[in-house]
Amino acid sequence: MNGLTRAMLGMFAAPRVNMREDYGKVRRVQRRLVSLWRPLRRVPFRQTAAQVGNRMIPVRIFQPTDRRRNDILVFFHGGGWVTGDIATYTPACAAMADLTGCTVASVNYRLAPEHPFPAGLEDCVNVAQQLLDDPRRAGIDNAGDIVLVGDSAGANLAAAVSLVLRERGHRGPDRQILLYPVTHWDHNPSTSPFDSVREHGEGLRLTNAEIDAYFDLYVPDAERRRNPHVSPLLASDLSGQPKTLVITAEQDLLRDEGEAYGQALADAGNEVTIYRVPEALHGFIQLPKISRQMRDAYEVINEFLDAELAAGQCAPSSGLASS
Repeated sequence: MNGLTRAMLGMFAAPRVNMREDYGKVRRVQRRLVSLWRPLRRVPFRQTAAQVGNRMIPVRIFQPTDRRRNDILVFFHGGGWVTGDIATYTPACAAMADLTGCTVASVNYRLAPEHPFPAGLEDCVNVAQQLLDDPRRAGIDNAGDIVLVGDSAGANLAAAVSLVLRERGHRGPDRQILLYPVTHWDHNPSTSPFDSVREHGEGLRLTNAEIDAYFDLYVPDAERRRNPHVSPLLASDLSGQPKTLVITAEQDLLRDEGEAYGQALADAGNEVTIYRVPEALHGFIQLPKISRQMRDAYEVINEFLDAELAAGQCAPSSGLASS
């Protein structure tokens, strides 16, 4: 990427803040921005909750304008396990419902640092397990129609949920969609095994410093970050995982670790599709529906939802590849 292109992309970077101290301010700004988004008032959704013991986990249900599939997309939002919620992701989830023709169920899991690892993960596990054990809760008969979806930290949670369910002997999802997932703990340019950390870790939508701050808040004990439920790429056994679509962004520091996770799943005998969205930045799923990156990504998502994955070469590219 030449200097001019990088400078232009940098205009879309998130404002630089000290996330360790200012996460509360960031949350308030996010909610304020969503409150100013006028179409939100016309987005139809239904608010419900999953009960776990004496606690309720809020879930927001979005119906597409034209329902074309029976699938229920159980969505875990991004935000570094620290920011974001079902309100701030309402525009993205409404777009997801319309662009896939699927019902979307957005889960409001607990956030760090008030609730560090594994609190948010356990919320996601509990919601997924309830729906997979009794899909009638979601208004469907077949648990195979439940698809886990997440972006960034939410994709990390989706991958971890699938690992946890298998480890605990519960039925897991048949399919999962991981959008630019966090799969590894090390984002230090000097020590990271991934070139994208060095190439795209400054001046763009997500920086190395920001993701380090998120990890400090989510998993304060640095040694625990090597836990596969935090860093799925470090799992010693990735067999028995769902059919997986991994979508990465070309100009994202998380690109290589997401693609490495897809390859590791394929190497463990799972059916995997990896797709890299050309020129995309981290977080593109929140762009307007008319954006080229969104159209590109959802074309691949819809193919994945429609088709049985064919055997073939698993190789990250700006095109579709399967294994």
